[in-house]
Amino acid sequence: MEDKGDYSFSTCWNIKQQQSGRRLIEEIKELGFRHVELNYNVTRELLSSIEPMIDSGEISISSVHNVFPYVSDKDYDTDSLLLGYKDESKRRRAVELLITSVEYARRYGAKAVVVHPGEVPFDYNIDHELKQLYQEYGPGSPEYQRLWRQMADVREQHSPAYCERIRGSLEEVSEYVAKKGWQVTIGIETRSRCYQIPTLSEAKAICDSLKGSPVRLWYDIGHATMMDRMGLYSNTEELDDLLPYIYGVHIHETLGLSDHWCPYVHSNDPQSFDFYLKAIEAATLKVYELKAACSAEDIQRSHRLITGKLH
Repeated sequence: MEDKGDYSFSTCWNIKQQQSGRRLIEEIKELGFRHVELNYNVTRELLSSIEPMIDSGEISISSVHNVFPYVSDKDYDTDSLLLGYKDESKRRRAVELLITSVEYARRYGAKAVVVHPGEVPFDYNIDHELKQLYQEYGPGSPEYQRLWRQMADVREQHSPAYCERIRGSLEEVSEYVAKKGWQVTIGIETRSRCYQIPTLSEAKAICDSLKGSPVRLWYDIGHATMMDRMGLYSNTEELDDLLPYIYGVHIHETLGLSDHWCPYVHSNDPQSFDFYLKAIEAATLKVYELKAACSAEDIQRSHRLITGKLH
């Protein structure tokens, strides 16, 4: 299998199919990847057989995904308030968990930790209902637009306070990392639900307020595509200004509102994904984050198309 060079590959692809950490990594190596992102579902049990592979140089870890290793607590899962909790004890716990993720990244020689910073809370999953309306009636429909305005009004009212708590939490982690002298970037990721933080402008504001810190933008292409389609922000209007902020990218394509597909291959669209190539080019870490439905053949073809276009 052709060597994928500096490109990395997330365990998101096969984490649910493998009980063995060694086999989990070997399957990714068989695709031609020498670098791996360990996602948030990697348990300490899986690490017991992955760590010897890291120590021996069989595999290189590009990044880990907070919260890492896996924590079985809904208060700190990937879709939670995390660094933005009003409850100070919960916010402190989220800060501690992120520091633990950074410690693991440093231990493994990884360059970055990917972070879902938080969200504006709603009484129910309004994003799910909006996506149902999007699929059934379309984004321009009165049904969709009515609920979207309700969501946007609440988000606009409350996001500044949550962004400020997130900024403060990231500042605390950054100060800890600086004291330790660790060279690990903290990448705040573009998210897949409309009430989650950050938007592109929120990410820019947070990074600007923490200049000199290790906090950068982690641009998830599939998520950004989805949020653009739903109306949260415009990649066309905003991405160019964000390119200098990007440290890492998650490479995948969104079909409608379904993400984690192989770019170009599953859409059968030879051009639309071209817009995002500049983000891949700008990123220090380029990580494929694909779903299990993507076959090895799909992945190889997609990678050849991306690298061919970039060259």
